[in-house]
Amino acid sequence: MPVSIGFSSTDAIRFLPEIILSVCATLLMVLDPVLSKRWSNAFGHISILALVGGIAGAVYAYSDPGPAFGGLLMVDGFATFFRVLVMGVGILTVLPSYGFLRREGAETGEFHALLLFSIAGQCIMASANELIVIFIGLEISSIASYVLAGYLRDDKRANEAALKYFLLGSFATAFFLYGVALIYGATGTVDLGQVRAMISGPNAPSPVFAGVAAALMFVGLAFKVSAAPFQIWAPDVYQGAPTPVAAFLSAGPKAAAFAVFLRIFMTAFEPIGSGWEPLVWMCALLSMTIGNFAALRQSNIKRLLAYSSIAHAGYVLVALTARSDIGTAAAMFYLAGYAFMNIGAFAVVSHLSGKGERYQSVDDFSGLAVKQPFTAAMLTIFLLSLIGVPLTGGFFGKFYIFKAALESHLVWLTVLGLLNSAVAAYYYLRILVVMYMNEPSEAAEKAEPLSAGMSAALILPAAGTLVLGIFPSWVLDFAGRSSSFLR
Repeated sequence: MPVSIGFSSTDAIRFLPEIILSVCATLLMVLDPVLSKRWSNAFGHISILALVGGIAGAVYAYSDPGPAFGGLLMVDGFATFFRVLVMGVGILTVLPSYGFLRREGAETGEFHALLLFSIAGQCIMASANELIVIFIGLEISSIASYVLAGYLRDDKRANEAALKYFLLGSFATAFFLYGVALIYGATGTVDLGQVRAMISGPNAPSPVFAGVAAALMFVGLAFKVSAAPFQIWAPDVYQGAPTPVAAFLSAGPKAAAFAVFLRIFMTAFEPIGSGWEPLVWMCALLSMTIGNFAALRQSNIKRLLAYSSIAHAGYVLVALTARSDIGTAAAMFYLAGYAFMNIGAFAVVSHLSGKGERYQSVDDFSGLAVKQPFTAAMLTIFLLSLIGVPLTGGFFGKFYIFKAALESHLVWLTVLGLLNSAVAAYYYLRILVVMYMNEPSEAAEKAEPLSAGMSAALILPAAGTLVLGIFPSWVLDFAGRSSSFLR
């Protein structure tokens, strides 16, 4: 059935964050050849203003929630949560990029324009109510992310990372698109609500078609969140990409992809949940196990954090397996906490790695507490949160996820998840031991003093991590109310 799409001021308001980000990204591209190098910080300033304006636009749009453009987009609490989250990730990515781009001699508006375009695509993914619109948002985000991964064109590691990311990402996107085509052929619609009604209605298509479509879309989205067995790209891409980009990839696109995961599987495919639940169960267990045990053997800090991100994707999939409003709220809370602690950890790596990103070994963090105690203290907060120590966001994130799993009678998955968390504690604590108990390394000796941007990039995520750990109800209550919009 054709959809009549009009345009009104209400539509513009509900699409306001994407408009702001796209206009500012285009402005950055125009200003790039105009501004001299001494004004290069203006690119970062414009990006932060655009992202703050986008957050304000998302909050304002939520004051009048509802569909936009004939139901192609849906502005609700769920969409607003993820819009604000990915734009917050963008701000935390820009802050450490000031010093990084200056150090690498790569201060151009292109970096910030690509970042804003990628975030605009993620905002579309979060608010999309149709599979085709989800695909468009996914491609906008992905194409910009592919280029960002290879942003340092003279770095062979970045070139390799971008090529691997592009080839495997395109392959995974094809799976998702085949799933969309199959469900359209079976139901005659790509609207998520209508797909659900068709699947659960008296004229439901064959369960085989719906199941295969769900499986194909699952493969495409599992790649985007680096969930096993579709995680093989993550370590190489995170290691080769510029560190601020690796930080962004670990949080922004992952959060948006999980937003799509939750919206599709808790809305369109919820009636056949008993069919896809075992698949998600196994994927969650594989992600936690492969990620944590592979991280034990890593000496490169970026590869270690990459395998860690695979394990954390498994924890979020545990919440998806629960198939409940509590599980959805737990996943949303966990993604917010994970964004703070992981971007903060990558910011420390970016600060310490030096020109050409020479210092990326775990041993390079030796004695950091002696030379830069504040930086070491911030990294300690992030690592303790990644472990799941009380009074940090990571603790309550895991607590609510496993609580949701137990309430859905996923006892064995909960037990195995807790055992995996114990394994993860080893490689995070190894970094703490190196920082506080070893003699200073060459990297620690040569580390520059913290700039204003880098200080903010450490303080803000640390504050967010502690706030989520001390006052979790502030975010969890909103996430709990927002999860009901998927039903």
